[in-house]
Amino acid sequence: MTVIDSTVLDRHGIKPDEYERIQQLMGREPNLLELGLFSVMWSEHCSYKSSRVHLKTLPTTGPRVVQGPGENAGAVDIGDGLCAVFKIESHNHPSFIEPYQGAATGVGGIIRDIFTMGARPIALLNALRFGSLDTALARRIFEGVVAGIGGYGNSIGIPTVGGEIVFDEMYSGNPLVNVLCLGIAHRSDIIKGAAKGTGNPVYYVGARTGRDGIHGATMASAEFDETSAEKRPAVQVGDPFMEKLLMEACLEVMKTGAVVGIQDMGAAGFTCSTSEMGSRGGVGMTVDVTHVPQRETGMIPYEIMLSESQERMLLVVERGREHEVEAVFEKWDLHAVQVGEVTEGARLKIHERGELVADVPNRALTDEAPVYHRPMTEPSWQKQVQQLSLSDLGAAPSAQMTFERLLAVSTIASKRWAYRQFDHSVGTNTIAQPGASAAVVRVKGTTRALAISVDGNGRFCYLDPYQGAMLAVAEAARNVACAGGEPIGATNNLNFGNPERPEIMWQIGAAVRGIGDACRALNAPITGGNVSLYNETEGRAIFPTPVLGVVGILEDASRTVTRTFKSDGAPVVLLGDNSGELGGSEYLATMHQTVAGRPPALDLQREAALQTLIVTLIRDGLVESAHDCSEGGLAITLAECTFDTGWAAGAGAEAGGLGVTAEVPVLADHGAFSTNAALFGESASRIVISVASRHVAAVMAAAKAAGVPARQIGRVGGRRIQLTVNGQTAVDSLVAHAELVWATAIENKMRRAPGAAS
Repeated sequence: MTVIDSTVLDRHGIKPDEYERIQQLMGREPNLLELGLFSVMWSEHCSYKSSRVHLKTLPTTGPRVVQGPGENAGAVDIGDGLCAVFKIESHNHPSFIEPYQGAATGVGGIIRDIFTMGARPIALLNALRFGSLDTALARRIFEGVVAGIGGYGNSIGIPTVGGEIVFDEMYSGNPLVNVLCLGIAHRSDIIKGAAKGTGNPVYYVGARTGRDGIHGATMASAEFDETSAEKRPAVQVGDPFMEKLLMEACLEVMKTGAVVGIQDMGAAGFTCSTSEMGSRGGVGMTVDVTHVPQRETGMIPYEIMLSESQERMLLVVERGREHEVEAVFEKWDLHAVQVGEVTEGARLKIHERGELVADVPNRALTDEAPVYHRPMTEPSWQKQVQQLSLSDLGAAPSAQMTFERLLAVSTIASKRWAYRQFDHSVGTNTIAQPGASAAVVRVKGTTRALAISVDGNGRFCYLDPYQGAMLAVAEAARNVACAGGEPIGATNNLNFGNPERPEIMWQIGAAVRGIGDACRALNAPITGGNVSLYNETEGRAIFPTPVLGVVGILEDASRTVTRTFKSDGAPVVLLGDNSGELGGSEYLATMHQTVAGRPPALDLQREAALQTLIVTLIRDGLVESAHDCSEGGLAITLAECTFDTGWAAGAGAEAGGLGVTAEVPVLADHGAFSTNAALFGESASRIVISVASRHVAAVMAAAKAAGVPARQIGRVGGRRIQLTVNGQTAVDSLVAHAELVWATAIENKMRRAPGAAS
């Protein structure tokens, strides 16, 4: 037996007290293979050992919830016996080390989580964070990640329909790549990742196993340092064409009824799928790695069990129907090999050529992984960064200059440089395309559609993680509502630094409380998600960045609303108050290089009323366009409502849609900054809508009945964006000029020569 010393433990990410617990659970010293199994299954990435106590406080049930957390993906009822199956996952660390493959395999992994449930994937969204595009490193990572997302999604034939992309130097050493996938399944067809039936055969299907991705889960549970580039072998290599075959074969074989349980071999690979399926089903499993298809010679059990090679699945099949299953996979030219069987008891037994090489209790690897109540301490700097004195910022810049600067900020500017690399129409389900408030996809065979949005604001969460997390939920749900969708479920991706630091753990705890409170208030239960911790490089953590994905339902897909103004002369109405809150705003960061203040206030009751109101107005056909106010405030929101599809299509100087003339209300006195606060403040719970003149009275009456502030602030028309504050012209710009600045800002930065000096 190999002697387990401190060096071996360090290499496996196992702490001395954890090793003592492993010995207690095993009743003996583990061998090196068994230690490897514990290493990946007890990693933060797989076990959620730091966050699990907090995640249990989230709301996970509701009238539409069919499957909550604990399975490969969550599911909600959308009527007619159908379910929306969705989940978000991260591939942050691999995307820093190898941007293309890190992002591509992240897409592949989340797709497998969806079709493993028996659902056909119909849409992808992504939430991405990068450093400043003024640096060569950020441009290289951005370019690689976008290419990886497009390369995988386009090849497999699943549209990438939306998402969000944020740039901030806090993500320079740790980009975030969070991917959401949505699928549709008949409720009766949903299948789970549990092994059952003693004697039932266990099948390995899909691609051959190689040495790529070994200890990928462990790598994703550690900080980065100057040696991170050496971890490149821990990044998997994806093959979307293999995944397409695997998806079709799995969906077909699941319809036969011969499959008892199925699970993707994702993080922790063969180890995770065998132990988790056995643990969920309360049974044991015996496998022989000799039978696992391998693409490299001389692989040992340790490598086979820990490999994270892509496009592989584990199936438990009803005994006696083996030939039926094998025939389906043979039809799709895929490997389907029996590697073991379900056994009595609750142990995972691994053999090599018939010899037992590992014997571990399933629950020891899964349910009995450590759960830490880590110390939490509010950061010493938290109160200080929440202080904001506008008088200390110097002179207030002109509104016109600020408007044009903000349009060109990478976080606000059009993401067409990325979206043009994604196929967003394949499958013919897409109604609202990338760049809209929310993506909208039709549910074929019904009158319904689903609206999906992913949102998060790390800057707000840095200033106040509780408030920032609530704002993330509210914005994602509000975007869905702006398309006409009633929010019915949510998924979250929690991106944070090192949880062993009490101040980071405090951020995590506060953010989870915020998510829970907002989800309860907005009737959007959490059906699953992902936690990505240790997002630090050389001790510097990212902004705390919880990302929320919200799914909403439209009973009538033809009622879908987008942000663009539709009719000349249509009144423009602001729903909500324009309080001019500047804390944590893009205005402060861009014009004053300051991240400070309190995030915008959020009254969850008023937010819920606003969302219910806009969904009702859209359902009743009273709204022509709707757009949530977020980054850049009311001025940027109004400008985006004027932008047409001309620049996205590569049109020339006549690009741009209908203009707008508006008087922006000032509801708070910010002294010399009052005009900029009114225009660029990022107060929550605001929506800009345009309505036909004949519907204005009905809209105002409905808003009053709902208790939602509403006022007509302008009209659609002309070719200019003309905004006044207190009767004085503040912004006056040609729509075509403003859209040109907004549409080309990112591609202008990306035109810089590869590897150019930072």
